Amino acid sequence: MAAEGGSSSGTREVDEEDFFGAESGWVEARTACDHLPSLCSDLSQIPLPDSPCSRCHHPAENWLCLSCKDVFCSRFINKHMLKHYEESGHCLALSFSDLSVWCFECDAYLDVQMIWQLRPVYEVAHLLKFEERPSFRAIESLQQLSSDQGEGSS
Repeated sequence: MAAEGGSSSGTREVDEEDFFGAESGWVEARTACDHLPSLCSDLSQIPLPDSPCSRCHHPAENWLCLSCKDVFCSRFINKHMLKHYEESGHCLALSFSDLSVWCFECDAYLDVQMIWQLRPVYEVAHLLKFEERPSFRAIESLQQLSSDQGEGSS
């Protein structure tokens, strides 16, 4: 809760409600990214989600580089994915833990539901991890577009 009145230390207490999604720990993923041209041209064949880090061989918290398809551990293990990005400039990575996609250049998660170029690798990773195809939510803008076209044709 935000403190009422001023603070003697000159700092302001911040209400969790000041941050969108803070209560749940949820952050809004970007629906566009200028770094998609760095995606590997063939992401239909990727390492298995339980693949160890190619540097330290740690078995968990690993990320797939979406430029070269190497697997590296997260910043919470030995930071090999971060080091790979710093050394190579490969900025797009898919987490094998939760199948989220991160862009190091944008410093943000990317929405695999909204970014068409990410859907194929997400689908392959989902199939490998869960042995079923993912469901993709309907994109409201496409629904609105088709609705607008239907109204214009009458």
